[in-house]
Amino acid sequence: MTDKRRRVIVLFGGRSAEHEVSCTSAVWALRSLDQTKYAVTAIGITHDGDWVRSDSAAALLAGGLSELTNRVEASGTRVDQQEVLALELNSIGGFGPTDDVDAAPPVVLPMLHGPNGEDGTMQGLLEVAGVPFVGSGVLGSAVSMDKIVAKTLLGAAGIPQARYLSRAAWELPTPAEVGRFRVDCEDDFGWPMFVKPANLGSSVGVSKAHDPAEFAMAIDLAFSYDDWVIVEEAINGREIEFAVLGNETPVVSIGGEILPGREFYDYDDKYLVDGSQSQVPAHLTPEELAEGQRLALESYRVLRCEGLARADFFLDDGTVRPDGRTPRGWLINEINTIPGCTPISMYPKLWEASGVPGPELLDRLIEHAIARYERRRGRVGRGRNTLG
Repeated sequence: MTDKRRRVIVLFGGRSAEHEVSCTSAVWALRSLDQTKYAVTAIGITHDGDWVRSDSAAALLAGGLSELTNRVEASGTRVDQQEVLALELNSIGGFGPTDDVDAAPPVVLPMLHGPNGEDGTMQGLLEVAGVPFVGSGVLGSAVSMDKIVAKTLLGAAGIPQARYLSRAAWELPTPAEVGRFRVDCEDDFGWPMFVKPANLGSSVGVSKAHDPAEFAMAIDLAFSYDDWVIVEEAINGREIEFAVLGNETPVVSIGGEILPGREFYDYDDKYLVDGSQSQVPAHLTPEELAEGQRLALESYRVLRCEGLARADFFLDDGTVRPDGRTPRGWLINEINTIPGCTPISMYPKLWEASGVPGPELLDRLIEHAIARYERRRGRVGRGRNTLG
């Protein structure tokens, strides 16, 4: 009897510094996908860029992060990228339509965080291949990933945000140039300040600098991950996040608050020391909640997001600063187009608390991916490989 389940391919791992986070998110996806609705294939990308096919997604469902990581790095069956992308076209390497699986094109679920997964590169590859996929397209992914470009667009749209300055590596070739940049930052927003790579997530490469020596080290660290660095003022306020879902008419979840266990919500606090906590729902007045949700949806639209994203904000608590600045309320921090789905991640938690459990959330994401695919396919013609 023919199996009419929709084929879903979970892509995870990757060459970015967020490889391990991606593997953890993939475990959530593999465990949450309804196996009665979907025929699931897990494709991992190793640290070296090799693509490997798991022998069985069921084996991953039974294992944890270490099991998944081991399979990606060692025991998977290596495949060619073109085999994965040829799914719609023919039966290559056992991935194409068979008597056992419905012949509809598969949906790719990219659980890839950071460069070469979340920044539009993978999305462009999938669009050229004519394969439906979950999440934002090339433009939304690229502009949301680059913190400097995203802040430029959000600022032009009038969405409030913290003050910042940015530089490219070639603009700071010497310690003297770094020192002059530090003075510019001091003049604009004072100490302390956050130094970040422009294109990375999960707080990788992020530092909180309190003095010139820490600033210089933070710049070196950020440039070890990216060619561009962004320096932002430190906000005295609460960290509130919203989950957004949808294409043309997106919806937004309730808010959730991050309560860091360290000086700020860095990579160790998120994934290693288990010191942070979350408050879901966040304690917000009805007016605060409505305004935060409005800004989350507006930010999502400005950055051309589709499918899903997590919108991260600061809620300025009004603490008087030396410059005498008055409270500014909601300040957008960033948009994540492939938010983490680890056990401590806010995106699935926020939807769970909003009445959408993991399996239903994935159903909706897959439906949005198919709807966008059909919309674009109808606009550009029904020939194969015409979505780019």
